Amino acid sequence: MKLHKLFTLLGTILLITGLFGCASQASDASAPSNATSEQSVGPYTQEMTDDAAKALEDELGAFEITTAQRELAKSNTAGYEVLDAGRGNPNWVNAKARRAYTRLMDFAIEECQLDMEKGDMAGHGIREKIAERFDAAMNPNDEIDKFLIDAVAYCTEQLSINKAKLLVELTDGIIGNYYPDPSRCLTCTETILNDYLQSTLYADADLKETTQVFPTEGGSAAMSYVFHSLSHNHVLSPGDKIAIATPIFTPYLQIPGVNNYGLVSVSVTSTAEEGWDIAPKELEKLKDPNVKAFFLVNPSNPASHALSDKSLEALVEVVKANPDLVILTDDVYGTFVDEFRSVYSVLPHNTILVYSYSKLYGATGWRIGMIAMNEDNVVDKLIAQLPDEDKAALDDEYDIVTEDPASMRFIDRMCADSRSIGLYHTSGLATPSQVFMDILSLTHLVNKDADPYIEQSKALVRERYDALMGALDIKPDQDRENAQYYALIDINELCNARFGDDFTKWLNEQMTDLEFLNDLAAKKGVVLMYGPGFEAPEGNVRVSLANLDKDDYTEIARRLNELLDEYHLLYEQEAQLPKAA
Repeated sequence: MKLHKLFTLLGTILLITGLFGCASQASDASAPSNATSEQSVGPYTQEMTDDAAKALEDELGAFEITTAQRELAKSNTAGYEVLDAGRGNPNWVNAKARRAYTRLMDFAIEECQLDMEKGDMAGHGIREKIAERFDAAMNPNDEIDKFLIDAVAYCTEQLSINKAKLLVELTDGIIGNYYPDPSRCLTCTETILNDYLQSTLYADADLKETTQVFPTEGGSAAMSYVFHSLSHNHVLSPGDKIAIATPIFTPYLQIPGVNNYGLVSVSVTSTAEEGWDIAPKELEKLKDPNVKAFFLVNPSNPASHALSDKSLEALVEVVKANPDLVILTDDVYGTFVDEFRSVYSVLPHNTILVYSYSKLYGATGWRIGMIAMNEDNVVDKLIAQLPDEDKAALDDEYDIVTEDPASMRFIDRMCADSRSIGLYHTSGLATPSQVFMDILSLTHLVNKDADPYIEQSKALVRERYDALMGALDIKPDQDRENAQYYALIDINELCNARFGDDFTKWLNEQMTDLEFLNDLAAKKGVVLMYGPGFEAPEGNVRVSLANLDKDDYTEIARRLNELLDEYHLLYEQEAQLPKAA
């Protein structure tokens, strides 16, 4: 589609050029020869051909495009307050965990000062009788102290962790005066994180005793480590097929082609007609033994739906046919779905699990997440089956960090690879961050039978979702699998419902999805995400329900309808113009 008489992209193109350097020689060389520069009405606009618009969309990711739209929204012609529903960052935090972290830090510093105190200089914590000093320091009548007392009691009574060992790890860890030891994950931390994952993501499966954890700098780092190490260890090789569940978080679409991985993408698509579930027919693609890996976000982004039990059962059948399939699942939104079941809970042998605390606990800036793998896993099996030449070469690399490189598990190889192997002794997530993960986990675990914080988080996004759907007069999707963290809105369906099919066809002839979103930002101050950038169907936009208040979503709907009303007025005016001879 191209912009005809309405609003085009000049302002955005100039803005993107300034922000991201898209006017490079490489860009000019690849630009379509039929691109035009004819000026059109509107201060932001320049007429483009379909090919030129597509080239721009292909060159920039959806997030870079949205950054440009934020700049347009700041000076929107209506003078409205900017409403940015493009961000997935939540506008809430877990306050108890942060206050507990601060209180634990105070206790840890006091422990260090017992060893030495010379002005601002303190020593290392004293380990003897630390449990007794902790009990004496904590006030059971103080809310945060009481939580720390309960958290330590949970670890000792429910997880069988030695109290003194736990407190030494927590206090040394939060001070951050030592490298992580073990490098991959602190010992007590691994037990706590495993218990948290089982409680929140595994439904009825019992896997915490056979699961190993690698804390990472958020989910993005986890993905980078997984793909790098799969490639480095010859589990994935150039030309291998990797299936990706689409629509999906935009940067993950780009992973198969980056860093010379040379992987070939195969889309396994969910649709609105299937309730954004993956139909068994689509999953049949994974039975092809040439498909080496399957990557998904579950619940999905942008559709925000978890796999149904039916799809999980179909995936189990897939693995029976393709037993060496490596599955990589990002479950960051799992806690927003009632009775969520991770793919890892049904296929632990084949699945690498990635989880991040960012969305539930408002911790995107902390960059804390993890990779979890079963002790018995398909990746270790595939490495053991490599040709002798490849195994020998890998052994030569890893033997600088272990006496028995052949038996080094893949999860530990990822940790070593994260520091180019040679710096393995300084690898691992910062210990203060690992302690914060412990505390976040324990805010749930001490209340895991009825966690008020998680229930409040789910209720908050559902309230906003209902407000948006109600204001747009769209029937809400109340399926159990819908996390409602995001909403995909089909603008074409919205147009059909308000003005009929003829208007919708006319509008699609006038502008692209990208141009529509630029106009929404430039005229109404609303920023939404470009749906096709996630491989969502054309006409779809993603609305984050995480980062604005309930009334803001009602206002977004009002402004969106206001813009469509303006388009419809132009449509009626054009219909009244005399036809050219």
